[in-house]
Amino acid sequence: MDLTELITEIIRREVAEAGGVTLYRTPIVGFAAAADPRFADLKRIAEPTHYLPEDVLPGARTVVSFFLPFAASVLEANARDRGKVAREWPIAYLETNALLGCIAVHLIGALAEHGVGAAAIPATHTYDPETLICRWSHRSAAVIAGIASFGLHRMAITDAGCAGRFGSLVIDGELHFTTPPTKERCLHFHDGSCSECITRCPVDALTVEGALDKQRCNRRLLALAEGFDSEEVADACGKCAIGPCSLESAVC
Repeated sequence: MDLTELITEIIRREVAEAGGVTLYRTPIVGFAAAADPRFADLKRIAEPTHYLPEDVLPGARTVVSFFLPFAASVLEANARDRGKVAREWPIAYLETNALLGCIAVHLIGALAEHGVGAAAIPATHTYDPETLICRWSHRSAAVIAGIASFGLHRMAITDAGCAGRFGSLVIDGELHFTTPPTKERCLHFHDGSCSECITRCPVDALTVEGALDKQRCNRRLLALAEGFDSEEVADACGKCAIGPCSLESAVC
């Protein structure tokens, strides 16, 4: 078994054996060269202080990206009321963040047995609480790895949709893989026929021009976190992830 197969197998096994109440569909795994110039481009188009893969792990050679798509039942619950977030969604958010952490730990350990170093950035809460600037984007890593493309809602859409959570891992080993070509998955960018993510947002934080009011969105998330009875921060809404691109790519 080569390392790409090992990594994919570990991710799928961890998801299949997850002990929470959240159900998932089949994970998607992709790979990108750490030297891909699009990582450096993020300093220009996203954030000047955005990390390069070698900032996460000196000697970085490959970036592994993976997406854990929620089961349809999680989406169906959260779609019932525009303003109220179904309890299933923040539970899925918390459980999946924990699962992403476990996957990273197990991958790092398994790769170490093969003499390969690896490092990971946590799945969430790695941004500045005031500026909301994040220095490593798991979604951007997924786009560069070819398993996702950005939608109007600024979320990354995979062939299994956008409803789920992304993780990534930087390793110092060079793997054998082929990065899929870039393709469009957002109906709005494809032919302008959809803007449901905008109408679904309960605080009007999105615009058809592609603007996102991060502060307005964050205030909504913080308010939701205060109302969720958990010791962990469940700042999760997910309303913009309900639509044609929630469970699959909306573009054929």
